[in-house]
Amino acid sequence: MTDFTVYANSTLPLNAPDFSKIDEGDYIAHVKTAIDIARARIDAIRNSNEKPTFENTITAMDNADRELDQVLSVFYTLLSAESTDAMQAMAQEIGPITSEFSNDIGLDPKIFARIDDLWTRRDDLNLTNDEMMVLEKSWIGFVRNGAKLNDADKEKLREIDAELSKLSPKFSDNSRQSANAFEMVITDEADLAGLPDNAKTAAKETAEAKGHEGAWCFTLEFPSYIPFITYADNRELREKIWRGFSSRGFGDEFDNQDTIQKIVSLRIQRAQLLGYDTHADYVLERRMASDFDTVDTFLTKLENAAKPAAEHDLKMITQHAHDNGFEGDLKPWDMSYWSEKLKVAEYDFDEEKLRPYFPLQNVIDGAFKHAEKLFGVTCTPVTGIPVYHDDVTTYEVKDLDGTMRGLLYADFHPRAGKRQGAWQGTIRDRCTNHDNQVELPLVNIVMNFTKPTKDTPSLLSFDEVETLFHEFGHALHSLLTDIDHSAISGTSVYWDFVELPSQLMENWLVHPETLNMFARHYETDETIPADLIDKLRASRNYMKGWFYLRQVMLCRLDLAWHGLDSADGIDDVVSFEREAVDDYTLIPYEGGNTSCSFGHIFAGGYSAGYYSYLWAQVLDADAFEAFLDNGLYDAETGQKFRHEVLAKGGSRPPLELYRNFRGRDADPDALLRRDGLLDAA
Repeated sequence: MTDFTVYANSTLPLNAPDFSKIDEGDYIAHVKTAIDIARARIDAIRNSNEKPTFENTITAMDNADRELDQVLSVFYTLLSAESTDAMQAMAQEIGPITSEFSNDIGLDPKIFARIDDLWTRRDDLNLTNDEMMVLEKSWIGFVRNGAKLNDADKEKLREIDAELSKLSPKFSDNSRQSANAFEMVITDEADLAGLPDNAKTAAKETAEAKGHEGAWCFTLEFPSYIPFITYADNRELREKIWRGFSSRGFGDEFDNQDTIQKIVSLRIQRAQLLGYDTHADYVLERRMASDFDTVDTFLTKLENAAKPAAEHDLKMITQHAHDNGFEGDLKPWDMSYWSEKLKVAEYDFDEEKLRPYFPLQNVIDGAFKHAEKLFGVTCTPVTGIPVYHDDVTTYEVKDLDGTMRGLLYADFHPRAGKRQGAWQGTIRDRCTNHDNQVELPLVNIVMNFTKPTKDTPSLLSFDEVETLFHEFGHALHSLLTDIDHSAISGTSVYWDFVELPSQLMENWLVHPETLNMFARHYETDETIPADLIDKLRASRNYMKGWFYLRQVMLCRLDLAWHGLDSADGIDDVVSFEREAVDDYTLIPYEGGNTSCSFGHIFAGGYSAGYYSYLWAQVLDADAFEAFLDNGLYDAETGQKFRHEVLAKGGSRPPLELYRNFRGRDADPDALLRRDGLLDAA
């Protein structure tokens, strides 16, 4: 038997994987062997003469592919965070193999007959609430994935799923390689005018690392791109880097247009094979929003508030630019630059002045202290646990009484093998293993923050601080679950509910009580000045109309792609996108394409669900008002959120969980009220 101990090493704390011994050349062999092991167990279940019970069917099925889960969780963790060309090639082989195996189970009439029997008798089985939710999720999952199809349609579904399993990794890899291929090398220091010193220093070190002596190199990684597009006075170079950023996966050798068309077409075919008109109809059936019309009404309300506010934002920025010598119309590469200039003028606030008070380690410590005060949990660095890269730090997460909750792997800086953006993942969800022992979660948070330089530590922007708190919120959702069934533990909840714990965490970051816990100058150790906090708070709703209109645009683009009932409408990716988004963009199109790098919907889990971020913002705005009313760190409110939301996973419908915490449904105006858009609405 292939040795799987490298993926779940019993000699390491919490049975963590031994990344130091994992050889990428073994992945495919390990996947195939793990599938063989799982098939033998599943055959025993499907051929059993015993009457179906929860234990001999649902629990047994859950444990049947445990080794496969271990291999795949490690593989896909590294595929995103520490990838190689060889791994990207393997993903094209592993995807169809695992898709076929998944369909072999999901489309097996004998397996479904056992689960269907349990579902029919569910009221007589004396199941616990958690067991009932697991059974329901299992039965619905089988039905929604083709268990009731005829044999011919089952074969079509297999073919579609096998192809989709290759296309999403291909989309992600194209985006990554396209972004990595861009670099803007500057040799004249005058072209750096306007940039903060830390951005220039980082660009200098990037150039040296890439072999460009005596130069500065800017890339499309956020810590490089954002400062340049925001602060560089050289408009021609701002345009150059903007065009590079807006053309990731578009118009080059890594073009994603054909991949998008194939993904969308196959999703339409799959949905209609399963009895739905569109992929959006299929997805939204298992969301809080429940249907397309509900999402449309929600987005329309937000658009009606955001668009006039965004038009006002654009008018004010244009006027400020003209007052300061700019002539003509603003272009997309001008917006960040001139909006920052207006922000400084209006609020006497330059966000870069916050950066020295946000050294990465301070922010990490602050997030941990924040969680301790709110939820009674500690995070302590631990050594002796192998990691997949030297940038990764591992933490033990415990309750204040010492009860272990799990391990947190934190990975903060960009590198060539890592995809862009920030995310939280699980190397293992909380679950019950073969020996009926609870396995605690192994959680990773991955980001692409500003790197340290030779002279300074990693100093974060305020946006990066928010990102850290956001992803840590996701991690706490996984770590603080009390549910022992992996199908409903941690973040295994509806996708328009999963962003609540993460987005809620960001709300504290404009309050002195929170900032004073960790925001200290990296050189003087002085706390962040009160006047800087005041300016941050005063400017918090600046450009919110513009921000929300862009978010609505992305949601509409997602729904345009996934609300199609025919592939005939996707002959041209560019024209299709323009038709979908033109009503939500206030500056004329200047090239580029958003869809070709929209990984959330084409390589992630947010297809027909990007609206979830905005939906959850209503929840988090309303939830935070409970803390504003009772005290930012009111212990009772914090513990109530922990035990009614974080601990419960998907063991109850999300609306019920929220009501248990808040005592009522969320106020739909909470978001508009918090972000200063209520009058516009």
